Amino acid sequence: MEYIPKTPEEEKEMLEAIDAASFDALLEIPAEFRLNRALDLPAPLSQMALKREMSALSRKNRDTATTLSFLGGGSYDHFIPGTVDHVIGRSEFYTAYTPYQAELSQGLLQTIYEYQTMICQLTDMEVSGASLYDGASALAEAALMAIRFTKRGKILVAKSVHPHHREVIKTYLSGLPGAVVEEIPLEAGTLEIPSLEARMDDTVAALLMQYPNFYGQLENAEALEGIVHAQGGLLVMGVDPISLGVLKTPGEFNADIAVGEGQAMGNPQSFGGPYMGFFATRKKMIRQLPGRIVGATTDVRGRAGFCLTLQTREQHIKRERATSNICTNQALNALAASVYLATVGKNGLRAVASLCLEKSHAAQARITALPGFSTPFDGPFFKEFVVKTPKAAADILDDVLKADIFAGIDLGIYDPQLADHLLICVTEKHETSDLDRLVAALSSTV
Repeated sequence: MEYIPKTPEEEKEMLEAIDAASFDALLEIPAEFRLNRALDLPAPLSQMALKREMSALSRKNRDTATTLSFLGGGSYDHFIPGTVDHVIGRSEFYTAYTPYQAELSQGLLQTIYEYQTMICQLTDMEVSGASLYDGASALAEAALMAIRFTKRGKILVAKSVHPHHREVIKTYLSGLPGAVVEEIPLEAGTLEIPSLEARMDDTVAALLMQYPNFYGQLENAEALEGIVHAQGGLLVMGVDPISLGVLKTPGEFNADIAVGEGQAMGNPQSFGGPYMGFFATRKKMIRQLPGRIVGATTDVRGRAGFCLTLQTREQHIKRERATSNICTNQALNALAASVYLATVGKNGLRAVASLCLEKSHAAQARITALPGFSTPFDGPFFKEFVVKTPKAAADILDDVLKADIFAGIDLGIYDPQLADHLLICVTEKHETSDLDRLVAALSSTV
């Protein structure tokens, strides 16, 4: 506690005020639990020596700057324009934690408002919120919102949804009385429609799906929408925001809620975070929207301004009426997404998505032409695809890593029956020479 600026005299005065003989007596730690010796720490370092040591430690990490990466599964290596770091590096943004005195933070509120607007335009939905932690929690919040809105307790989740996201959904709903989560099995990498039809009834609040799904495949969203809405349920679509440059939007599929992981829009992978989830829906459900909602208004003098509106967090209203307990503010990550979208624009996003589409299909064709490699799914995909390997995927990944390449994700981690399957992601950053390296490394493993 040495960082607290107090003198010995002040400490003595405080101890006397609470009738404690000493600081140790105040803590009342039994002797058998005390260390009773100095911590076994190395000698202190100068700032220069410490930087040298920390730099040496950091070089033990492998990252996309030093290792060619074809990793995906929810975290993607997309190009980040220089404008993103320039804007979010301004002190008025990166030091603003959360708008507790909201209306005094007009600049921060405006950035959230612009972000919400862009998410609505991107997803073709009517309203958007902000400040969800990541794509997984956004999907789980969508399940809670569907239960509140429909007053039904059953949530159907496609097994093609990311395994981690499915676990988060189960965790979020585990303490909610009457809530039930059922998973719909797969057929050829996508949701098995007959199984959905058999389970879909008037007790189902929503179907949660991903488009593209965890295996990179495109679900038959039009068919799923008809099945779900025929029973009065809600369709929740988890989408890759980059894919919306070329694929139909959730709004075009008549989805009720659109969510996703926003990391791909201007946020680095950063060893797993921080990320940000986006959430958009129909105007009729705006009062059930989790997180923060910023609205545009005018003050008493008629000047334009921004304010937090429909404040439905338990910080603001009675806990039993709250639609969310989200407190942490992901505004800096959302700002990065806004700057990214503003920088690339509609045409730029379409170009990025088109490059991902073209390069990933070229990569799949070349890899599956190798002896022993094949594709288990023949459906359409965007930038990720599954490859069946001639031996354990884990062994192939270890072999290829020797060539400084992250070749993909071993799907056996999630399903032992897929131990000889790789999930490979190709983005706009991959050049022909990168694909050459990957194909050569994979061919050398068999």
